[in-house]
Parts: sequence; C-alpha cells; structure tokens
Amino acid sequence: MKSLDEIGAVLQQSGDSGSPAAVAADYLQAGEDTVSHWTIGRGFDPTDETREGFRLLALHRQGAKGEPSFNACRETCRELVYHYNLVTMEPDNPDIARRLEMMRLVAMHLYLFIRGKMEVSGLGEFCCASRPLRTGTEQ
Repeated sequence: MKSLDEIGAVLQQSGDSGSPAAVAADYLQAGEDTVSHWTIGRGFDPTDETREGFRLLALHRQGAKGEPSFNACRETCRELVYHYNLVTMEPDNPDIARRLEMMRLVAMHLYLFIRGKMEVSGLGEFCCASRPLRTGTEQ
C-alpha cells in the first residue's frame, strides 16, 4: 500500500504512459489505498473482500461503519469503479484519453476528501463542511 503522499503524486501525473487498462488499474488501486488508510486510521484491518466484484466498494462499506459522514464518498467510489469498467471494457474507444482523465479526477476527488476528513473529522456532514478547512476555524 502506498503512503498518502505517494498516492497524491500518482494522481498528479497524467495517465498517458502505459496501456489504458494498466493506468485504470493504477487509479483504482490509488482509490483502494486511500480508503485503506481511512480504515487503518479508524482501527480496522482493511478488508480483502469484494463488493459487487470490487475491493474498493467493500473497503468503503467497512470504512462507513459507525461513521455516517463517510457515506459522502460512496458515490465517488462507485463512479471510480464505473470509469474503470468503461476503460477496461472498451479499450479501443476513441474517448479513452478523456475517460482516463475523468477517472484520475474522480480518484483525486476521493483522495482529497479522505485526506481532508482525516484532518477535520466533521468534513462531509453537511454541504458547507469544508468551511473549517477554508477558514482555519473549528465550529
């Protein structure tokens, strides 16, 4: 498992090196590693189980136990899986570069949310939850 800083570095790079399937697998792995850090931070051993065929979805389920605000990233995890499927099921699609870029952005969104939530526990509880991060104040 990569460190959070290593995950951030992977997601800063464009996905133009390697096959589309390999790049998509790297982005999916970045999502899994990010959610694994969350579960470890909560005192759990990250699961190796899958949910609907994906470990990322099982990790999200595990990470959301007892933490309702973590459900805020459920759809982001599902969207990451969706883009992975788009890339791997249609590798010759003319929009493959755009699909990979969208997958990278979704993985980055998940990474930033979880990294922020690890710093400010209330993040995700309501639509303006990022205010403490922007203003530097706790409410």
